[in-house]
Amino acid sequence: MRHRPDMLDEQSPAGLEVVQLTDGELPAAHVYMEAQVFTPDSRRVIVHSPATAHPGGVKDHPEHRFLVCDLSDGAPLTPIIHEPGATSPSVSPDGEGVYYFVDETAPGRGRLTLKRVGIDGADRRTILAVDSPLPGGRRPSRLYPLSTISADGRRLAASAFLGDGSEEGAPFGLLVFDLPTATVRLVLEGPTWCNMHAQYCRSPEPAAGRDVLVQENHGCVCDAAGRIVQLTGGAGADVHVVGDDGQAFRTLPWGRDGVEFCQGHQCWRGRRRMAITSTAERSGPGRRRLIESPPADGGGHDGLATPGGRRNELSRSFGDPDFSHFGTDAAGRRLVTDCGPFDAGGRLFLAQLPDAPGEAVGEWTYLLAPRSSCTKDSHIHPFLSPDGSMAFFNSDESGALQAYMVRGW
Repeated sequence: MRHRPDMLDEQSPAGLEVVQLTDGELPAAHVYMEAQVFTPDSRRVIVHSPATAHPGGVKDHPEHRFLVCDLSDGAPLTPIIHEPGATSPSVSPDGEGVYYFVDETAPGRGRLTLKRVGIDGADRRTILAVDSPLPGGRRPSRLYPLSTISADGRRLAASAFLGDGSEEGAPFGLLVFDLPTATVRLVLEGPTWCNMHAQYCRSPEPAAGRDVLVQENHGCVCDAAGRIVQLTGGAGADVHVVGDDGQAFRTLPWGRDGVEFCQGHQCWRGRRRMAITSTAERSGPGRRRLIESPPADGGGHDGLATPGGRRNELSRSFGDPDFSHFGTDAAGRRLVTDCGPFDAGGRLFLAQLPDAPGEAVGEWTYLLAPRSSCTKDSHIHPFLSPDGSMAFFNSDESGALQAYMVRGW
């Protein structure tokens, strides 16, 4: 841990503290804004190294490891996972353990192993190994580098490629692992699910806790090995909610009208049954807004024209919205977001989210300029601790990507 007061400027609030959590020759980063990598008491968070801001592509690096950072004790970094192919960690809702996968697959073959280890590094064990076809004959490979665990800790979901390496237009699918029974089901599949960003709803309500937020990349093009050639096309991606049994398919009223596009990041508003997205407009840069909505009944792909869709532009109180990535606290009362101009290193803002339906953000607080190069490998990707007292971001301002924390507002 290294204190970095030099990253503050004259606009930063008094009393703000910036801490560089990682250092060294290898680049390091937070796992991702939406990843469930915090213990619920906000004391410990998982980072990884070597890393880029997007977690894919590093799992086979011989030095890659996930580390627990104890924020209550001087922020030491303790390696917890160091296995070839280790990917997609999720901290259990009770904070006692970490689930992760070891991906030794290739299209149509190989082994995908789900493991669990205690947050203290003890009691490492295998939950399930998938080394044969799923019902229906498909085999998962190229596991998505993010997983998500249900609020009751009983199910874990992750997406994967389902092709055999020779089939054009092969599907991707959502796998749901039942942890008590050590079984897996394929609940959603198709060729447009290449970039799913699956996220369980954090609501304590039993029915809501089965809901999974998923992104569908309409117009995507992938090769026979499952590598993405074109991420979206036409009217772009849309975002849905589906039950973890594959039923109750719903739509978020965002994008797909030829003007507004889903920018590519969304998350649940804390434990609420409401989701937030960032949008982009074809009219030019600087119009990336934050919209919140509940899922609308029905399984169409009409975006903002979805019948019954309700939208609230949270960012309409901000003069020049240019938002990209963000995260909220567990209560859904605070949000941290990056903001352009990104060609100048970006900015970080804290927002107080409204309680009353339909209201805009009431207060925006500038925190600092992360001074990142803002390439894809060095995106800022800010998020909050569950209690909302700390914000986290990436930056390569030192010449190598590192993980940072800011607190004291």
